[in-house]
Amino acid sequence: MTNNIERKFDVMVIGELNVDLILNQIESFPEVGKEIIASKMDLVLGSSSAIFASNLSSLGSKVSFIGKIGNDSFGDVVLENLQNKGVGTDQIIIDKNLKTGATVVLNYDEDRANVTHPGAMEELCIGDITSKILQQAKHVHISSIFLQPKLKENIYEIFKFAKELGLTTSLDVQWDPAEEWDLDLERLLPFVDVFLPNEQELMNLTGAKELKAALNKVEKLGKIIVVKRGSKGSICCNNGKQTELPAYLNKSVIDAIGAGDSFNSGFIFKFIQGANLSECQKFGNLTGAINTTQAGGTAAFSDIQTILKIAKERFDYTD
Repeated sequence: MTNNIERKFDVMVIGELNVDLILNQIESFPEVGKEIIASKMDLVLGSSSAIFASNLSSLGSKVSFIGKIGNDSFGDVVLENLQNKGVGTDQIIIDKNLKTGATVVLNYDEDRANVTHPGAMEELCIGDITSKILQQAKHVHISSIFLQPKLKENIYEIFKFAKELGLTTSLDVQWDPAEEWDLDLERLLPFVDVFLPNEQELMNLTGAKELKAALNKVEKLGKIIVVKRGSKGSICCNNGKQTELPAYLNKSVIDAIGAGDSFNSGFIFKFIQGANLSECQKFGNLTGAINTTQAGGTAAFSDIQTILKIAKERFDYTD
């Protein structure tokens, strides 16, 4: 069945789409009944899935996207940004009865607070994903399943389906706004080739209070488990072996929005090329750091030449 269909994309991304309204240089977090000033504001492409897709495309992979937006100005921003970065948007559904999601981001010092209106992202479901679409790609990536309840209902079936079609797979669950963390990893991870949580997410998913205990619970369930640790770097687990690599540190961080998604793009970029896991992890650490040199999750990723120039000049990285 799959032999007659051209796999014209390296990666098919399934996920949420929204814009980020980022408020920077604020004096403090706001208080009820009071008003504060943000000295800087940016409207940029948001969502974990879209940042991942955009930056992966900028690195040189052929990427397409399955998602849902409204027929509105925020949806136009999403499509324009993805298309400008070379991401295929033919599979993005525009629903005139829905609104495109939006996140207001308040950056304060090295921390932030987000408020999200999910909008159309809540309506993406398994019925929007067909074998004909999936078979156009070699790899499928899914992010932010807790923001997409209809997708989450069938997340096990979707990953199993992708593996049956011969695709490799990756998953970054992201934060659960309800903080219930109701995901059966024992059932799911056998169908996930690369699992990409951050440290806190993994502990929440496993109920462990320490990272070591969390890793002990999952490292035999999955194939490759990569834990993002921000300025502490990352840990990659595979076949009982754990490899810890330090972060590339940016001394002048603009913001860290999308840094984890940029790590994902770097790791998967190397993974789909067949690179060894150490190289994948190192490049993921690098792209996560490059992300912090500009505002938002995609501004630092224009094309591979510029990305490698930043890598060399700011982080002394040579490929």
